[in-house]
Amino acid sequence: MLVKEELSRYNRQMILPELGLEGQKKLKAASVLLIGAGGLGCPVLQYLAAAGVGTIGIVDDDVVELSNLHRQILYNHTDIGQAKAKIAAAKLQLLNPHVGFTAYQERFRADNAVNICQDYDLVIDCSDNFTTRYLVNDTCVALGKTLIFGSILQFEGQVAVFNHQGSANYRDLYPAPPTENINCVEGGVIGILPGLIGLYMANEALKLICGIGETLAGKLMSVNALNNAVLVFKIAAKKSADIPKPALAKTGKAIAEIDKATLDRWLETYADKVFLIDVREDYEHEDGNIGGINLPLYELTASLTAIPKNKKVVCYCQTGQRSKMAVQLLDGVYVGEVYSLREGVFG
Repeated sequence: MLVKEELSRYNRQMILPELGLEGQKKLKAASVLLIGAGGLGCPVLQYLAAAGVGTIGIVDDDVVELSNLHRQILYNHTDIGQAKAKIAAAKLQLLNPHVGFTAYQERFRADNAVNICQDYDLVIDCSDNFTTRYLVNDTCVALGKTLIFGSILQFEGQVAVFNHQGSANYRDLYPAPPTENINCVEGGVIGILPGLIGLYMANEALKLICGIGETLAGKLMSVNALNNAVLVFKIAAKKSADIPKPALAKTGKAIAEIDKATLDRWLETYADKVFLIDVREDYEHEDGNIGGINLPLYELTASLTAIPKNKKVVCYCQTGQRSKMAVQLLDGVYVGEVYSLREGVFG
């Protein structure tokens, strides 16, 4: 229910016929998780808070540095050395006291990804590295969450909506991380670019929450701030079936892991008692694997009958990130020993 002050605060957007009172109520009822409170995260957070999104989670383990201030406009000189997640939540609370904020002052990792994400309606990836991007994507695929993605480098930015009503996910666009990882630290970035791309991301979030307009689901928009080129590409989804949302319980238990040497020893000693599951995509399994069956993350909980209960189950992937998540997904819904292969098949 909107109070009198909220009706006045949001008046200018509520008079839009596409949004109206019902749209504003949807915004107030919505919960959004944002990964990364840096250059992209700052404008996204400010505009979602100003628009009245009811609950916002902020994940970031970094602190404000002087080199951030030319583009991360939520912070100022007096914030240097302070935790971004906490200082952002405090500043945004002043911007809009009708919004609830939760600050997660920690890195988004395979062992906390599910617990952090599972209670939010929408996830927005404002991270700046490929490890986190793939982990955010895989978590959203496993949980059936819509993901808004953005990236920036030098003068060019990208925006997309992934995993929305069967649309493509990040791995459909980029199946594997690039061999060369150039980020803003090495390549540089013009200060206005994260603001420009962040506003597009915030706009996609508002449209998705309110159910209005045309979104970037199944599309990638590329914006070049140097020559003003704006291009939109279609992304084909490799999986056409709906992704089931597994029932998950919050858990603080440590994820059971083994290294490659331990697995090799098990296979050599009692191979008939070990059951391998490759939780990567089918095309990754076909490119090379160490045996077992192939059950991508989003098929895992729907395929429990394919997993024997009288063997040691070892989940593996490329880097060990998705396999950790697989162990967490199976916790509480599968009875038996389940392990993640630490650092993946190439560890």
